[in-house]
Amino acid sequence: MKKLTFLMLFLVAGFSAMAQVEIGLQVSPTITGNRFIAEDRYNFEKESSNLRLGVGVIADYFFAQNYAFSSGLFYRSKGAEISYTYTRETDGSSVTTKGQDDINLQYIELPVTLKLFTNELAPGTIAYFQVGGSLNTKVAAQVNNKKVINGEKVSKRFNLFEADALIGGGAEFQLGQSTKLFGGLTYHRGLTDIDDYYEEQLGDKNISVKNNGVSIDFGVKF
Repeated sequence: MKKLTFLMLFLVAGFSAMAQVEIGLQVSPTITGNRFIAEDRYNFEKESSNLRLGVGVIADYFFAQNYAFSSGLFYRSKGAEISYTYTRETDGSSVTTKGQDDINLQYIELPVTLKLFTNELAPGTIAYFQVGGSLNTKVAAQVNNKKVINGEKVSKRFNLFEADALIGGGAEFQLGQSTKLFGGLTYHRGLTDIDDYYEEQLGDKNISVKNNGVSIDFGVKF
């Protein structure tokens, strides 16, 4: 057991010595929306897309010249305005349930991605492609600009955790020995249901609402 432990420590130390880590700051204005998994009879509609903001720290951990494991920590806002209308027959009469919600959610995100870099396309300029996902934890929520509705905190209706898949690309520009500017686009596709509210409201456990977004990413690495 001791020999195995020493061997693992030796390999990790050697890998870390060969690897290069680039740390930076990133700002990501994001056009956010929602998509629905629900029957047509509920008439779910995306009323609008919203411009939200994401900011955070990134870390690119190079394990080869053109390949890096990329992670970081982000604060990101998501959500948009949605509506639904459902009419059902009950005891010979029609009952209509409808609503329109402007959803605003804030998450702390931990991305887990792979970045692939090209060789120089022009002096000091390279392109990159990024693919992976992120694990997100809800930190705040509002619906229709309210944090409390009918005496209950809005944040309680949304699930605590969310997972995203993401894919994107962009370019980096070398400014100095260790300073780089970068910019690109990333598509964020929510993989998990953000809440159970509509399932309970409409009495259908098969309803899901998920986040979507396209971000414009730019920042600096040191």
